[in-house]
Amino acid sequence: MSFGIFLIFLLNSCSIYNKYFGEKDLPPEELMNEGLKDLDKGNYKSAAEKFQEIKDRYPYSEFAIEAELKIADSQFRNREYDIAYDAYDEFERMHPRDENIPYTIYQKGMCHFQQIKTIDREQTHTVLAKDEFERLIKRFPSNEYADRSRKNLRKCLIFLAEHELYVGNFYFKMKQYKAAMGRYRFLIENYPDMGQYHEALQYISICMEKIARFEEGLDP
Repeated sequence: MSFGIFLIFLLNSCSIYNKYFGEKDLPPEELMNEGLKDLDKGNYKSAAEKFQEIKDRYPYSEFAIEAELKIADSQFRNREYDIAYDAYDEFERMHPRDENIPYTIYQKGMCHFQQIKTIDREQTHTVLAKDEFERLIKRFPSNEYADRSRKNLRKCLIFLAEHELYVGNFYFKMKQYKAAMGRYRFLIENYPDMGQYHEALQYISICMEKIARFEEGLDP
């Protein structure tokens, strides 16, 4: 027997063996249970693969919708926040009436909340997290995730206020008093109860004095 014929025979034999004796596809219930176990153990990629298999192989099973949400949870726990956000967003769009929508919106906020940077950096994720938490509170004010959102929302607002104060102080040190005063005023108008109000007022008063002296031709 030539090597080529032997190889073909071997491949065909493997195919026949796998067809009749190979590993069988697990039913969706077992896949879900195994995926949840992986999720609890911290095997997030393995968990996501099992949930994805449910979604692909059993799209009409009773576990399919839950699997979609668990894929996002696996990605979130694996700190793949941008990917998880997209998965949660798709879940909300595809299942707008699902009972897990409050949780889904909360998790969308948390995907940004987990990426908030220090006050000396841009605060895009802080603003986006704030928007999601506010949206959840408005739509589902009595939901348990709305209560969690209120706590994180306040943290977002404090962070944004501290960022404005930091930027205002930066302009102040650079003697750009009009720019500094603009940031202090923005802070007072938008974040009046976050703990920086009186400090911002003091700086506004100083900025006004500095600007007045400059306009009079004096050294500010």
